[in-house]
Formats: sequence, C-alpha cells, structure tokens
Amino acid sequence: MKNLLIYLKEYKKECALAPLFKMLEAILELFVPLAVAALIDEGIGHGRKGYIFGMVGLLFLMAAFGLAVAVTAQYFAAKAAVGFATNLRHALFSHLLKFSYTEIDEMGASTMITRMTTDIGSAQNGVNMVLRLLLRSPFVVFGAMIMAFTIDPWSATIFVMVICGLSVCVFAIMNFHIPMMKKIQQKLDKLTGAVRENLTGVRVLRAFVKEKEEIGRFGSRNEALLAEQEKTGMVSGLLNPLTFVVVNVGVILLLRTGAVQVGRGALSRGSVVALYNYMSQILVELIKLANLIVTINKALAGADRISEALAVNPSMVYGEAAEQTKTQTEPVIQTEQKTPVGPATQTEHGVPEDAVVSFEHVSLTYKGAGQEALSDISFTAGKGQIIGIIGGTGCGKSSLVNLIPRFYDATEGSVKVFGKDVKEYGKEELLSLVGIVPQKAQVFAGSIADNLRWGKENATEEELTKATEMAQAADVVEAKGGLSGMIEQGGRNLSGGQKQRLTIARALTGDKPILILDDSSSALDMATDKRLRKALYEMENRPTIFIVSQRTTSIMDADMILVLDNGTLTDMGSHEQLLGRCELYQEIYDSQKMPAASGFGSGSGEVRL
Repeated sequence: MKNLLIYLKEYKKECALAPLFKMLEAILELFVPLAVAALIDEGIGHGRKGYIFGMVGLLFLMAAFGLAVAVTAQYFAAKAAVGFATNLRHALFSHLLKFSYTEIDEMGASTMITRMTTDIGSAQNGVNMVLRLLLRSPFVVFGAMIMAFTIDPWSATIFVMVICGLSVCVFAIMNFHIPMMKKIQQKLDKLTGAVRENLTGVRVLRAFVKEKEEIGRFGSRNEALLAEQEKTGMVSGLLNPLTFVVVNVGVILLLRTGAVQVGRGALSRGSVVALYNYMSQILVELIKLANLIVTINKALAGADRISEALAVNPSMVYGEAAEQTKTQTEPVIQTEQKTPVGPATQTEHGVPEDAVVSFEHVSLTYKGAGQEALSDISFTAGKGQIIGIIGGTGCGKSSLVNLIPRFYDATEGSVKVFGKDVKEYGKEELLSLVGIVPQKAQVFAGSIADNLRWGKENATEEELTKATEMAQAADVVEAKGGLSGMIEQGGRNLSGGQKQRLTIARALTGDKPILILDDSSSALDMATDKRLRKALYEMENRPTIFIVSQRTTSIMDADMILVLDNGTLTDMGSHEQLLGRCELYQEIYDSQKMPAASGFGSGSGEVRL
C-alpha cells in the first residue's frame, strides 16, 4: 500500500484537513458528557431553569458546529479518495498498456479488469474511511478514557480493561481476515474470467447447446467464491458481537462501581451519567473501528494486488527512439522494379543491401511453454516482396510474424528491420514501419474515419477513401453512410468479413513499408479475396507484404513462400518450386485443389482465377 501513496501527493491539503476537521468533531463529542453532567448536577439537581436552558442551548450549538465540521471533513476525504482512485486507475491502465504479449498472456485479461475495477474501488473506499475514522476513532476511545480519569480514576480503570480486551479481539481477527480477503479476490478473478469468456463466446455456446454446462461451471466457481466469502464473513462478523460483549460487560461493571461510589458520596449522579456516556462513545467508536478494519482489510488486499501489477516490469526494453528520417525507412518501392527471389548483394554483416526484414537463426519459446514455438528460422525479405507463410494449425505462422513488430522477443537469434535489430528500435519508431492486420479483426466504437485514422492520425479523406477501395471495403463504407458512419462497440453492427476489410484498410492508411496480413482474409469470399490480392499486387509503392494464410490460393503467386511445420522452416521458394520438391506443401495444395485455382497474378501480370 505504501508505494501507492504517491498518487495522493497532489491531495496533501485534503489529506491533512479531513482528519483535522474530524478531530474537531471528536473534541466536541468528548465535551458533550461533561455538559450533560453539569446539566444534571447543577441544573436539574438545584432546580436552576436558566442554567438548564443555557446548557441545552450550548448542546444544540455544539451539535450544529459538529455537523458543519463533519460535512467539511467528509468533503475533503471524498475529494482525496476519488482523486487518488482516478490517478491510480490512470497509472495502472498506462502500465498495463506497456505490457508485452508475454505479460498479458501470463496475467490474463480477467485479473487485469478486476484490478482496474474492484480492487481500485476497494482502495478508494479504504482511503476515504481512513481519512475520516482512522485518527478519529482511536482519539475518541483514548480521549474518553482520559476524560474518565478526570472524573473518577477508580472507575476509569474499567475503561483501560475494556480497551485492552477490545484491542486483542480486533487485532486477532484482523490477522486472519487479510489473507482471506486476498483469496476472495483471486476467486473473483476466476469468476470474472468465466463471465468474460461466456459473454464473448455466447454465439458458440448457443450453437453447440452448451448453456447448461457453462451455467454449471459458472455455478461451481460462484459457489467457491460464496464459500470463501462466508468463511471471511464469519470471521469479520465476530467483531461486532465481541465488541458489544466486551463493552457491555464494561458498562455493567461501570454502573455497579458508579452506584457504590454515589452511595458513598464520592461521585455525583451527573458524573456517573458522564462516565456511562463515555463508555457509550467507546462502544460506538469501536463498532466504527471494527467496520473500518474490515474496509481496510479489503483495501489492503486490493492494494497489494494493484501493487503486484504495477511491480511487473515489461519484459521488453526498447532502444532510444531515433529521429525519423527517410534513410531509415526508405518505404518507396516501384512496382515495375519488383525484387526477384534469389542471391542479392551482401553487406558486411551478410544481409542483402535491399533487405527489409531478415530472420537470422531465430527461435522462440513462450514463457512457461515446454518446447519451442519456432526453431532456427532464417530468411530475408526484400523491398516490395510478397512473402507467403503457410503450414498446419499451430505450426508457428502467427508467432513468426509477431516477432517483426516485436510483440514477442526471440529467445535466440535476431530479427532485423532495415538491417537494424528490432530490439534497438524505439517502440513508436518500430511500429511506424509496420502495418498489422491481426488474426482477430478488432474495430472500436466510433466513426469509420476515426478507426481508419489509427493507421495515420492526419490522413486526409482522399487517403482514407483510397485505402478502403484497395481493401475492398468501399461498399461497407457506403452502406454505413460514408466515412462518418458509426461503428458500434466491438463492431457489433458489422459482419466478420466487413470487420476484416476495415482492419486491412486501417493498416493500408498508414502507408508503411512493411505490411503483415495475419490470416486476415479468412472471412472473405473467394472473389473478394482475389480482388484484394490483385489490388495489393498492383500497389503503386508496394510495401514488403507478409501474408499468413491457410489457403494456397492466397499465397501461390507470392515472391517467396515459407512452409512451416511444428515451428521449423521446412522449405521456402516459389509456388512452382515448392510443388516440385516440398511434400508438405504438395499435400496442402492437393487438399485444397479446386477446378479453378486462384492466385495473385502470373508472370505476365495476369491474375489467375
């Protein structure tokens, strides 16, 4: 929790004023029993009506002033707590966005959502209650004990015993309660994960009639959470009854002692009432303190989980962002000068001079995985080349292209972009060179133009239109009322194919020298897919394009095709070369062979159907 207090720095004034006003309120409360004692002894005991009215007026005045300072304290406490939560939420969200895919995979989306919502809410409530009650309640308890000593030292020893007994009970329960709260939050993570998974996959659940099974799975997790909450509730529920028992035993002893003292003439009746009021104040404050401890336990459990997330350092450290110059990127590639596959002029490091992307003995092992996802991959992609990547499910196609924008780091070897290791680039610098269309088409709530401008912030309407036409998404834009047409959250008002075309248009808007299409046409029909590939092939300044696909028709006219099998590069070459020598490629091609094959274009520039 200590490391989170930095987010309260700008609310130092509020953090000081809230407890200060609460202390003023507590001081007023401590003087109330004395006023009541004087009212009884001097006013009622001697029949002085003027004195009685004066003391009643004083009590009302103290009540009004107490209300004013209490409201003021609440205002400052609430302002500090809400500001703290806002700053913490912003810091945590910013930190989570710095995570590489490795940390995201390891932590999980559901636990990150829980920490952003439930845990921060608990921390906010904890700060609010601490500012209001953490100083006030102990001050009233010990203040009441001290005031009791000023009235009758013998009776005040009862207060000491009560406070000691309650302290033992409170701290013993707190010792058990905090670990239990952490377990509750962990089970809540699992429950949130189940809810998230079921809501995002509700169509699949209904298609396979799996509602009952998922309801059962959710129910078991919910029951586990309930059982843990019941155990925790039983422990925290002991606070109030124990507090009442101890204090009421103290009240009984106090009344008995007071009665004896009054009988002896050592105490007045007003003093006994004052002592009883002080004991009642202790009871009320300790009940508040007990509830405060429960709240603090929740806040501490949440704060620990937030601190854990903030303590996770992103595994990727980016190099210093260099100045963006034309010599770094050199994105302009003339279509007429299509780079042939084959030997090229080598640099002193053994990389072709025109190399855009090069893999040098690259291996990748995911954190916690038992075996390599990629093993000893080496190839070079030149300017304007189209690189097809094909293989069976789970062979490492997406893993390979994810290394180029550095979503994951290679565990062995190096990945270079324009001859420079991706680890030496600044994050923004590297991603300014790579346009990406991920496997899962994801669009966001807002206008179509807003979504497309993620690729290039200051893109003109003409550039957006050109990108949508090239991505075969012009009809989608027109159907939605133009570039200003609205997309609902998660693209609910779009089909799978429409989302894919818009994500391709978004990547093309950036006009970047490298374009990665990770199985991005899987939802497109064959005719649309053919038109898309033809448009990419005929781009005026064609980038180096990586196409991950399950279809041989999508990559058969690529300059070079990489064939992957269980994370290894089985073979690479042109379509014709692989048909003649690569058994795996032949099997994939034969399994998909249709009466009319489809491709990019033949050597003469004709697009095969």
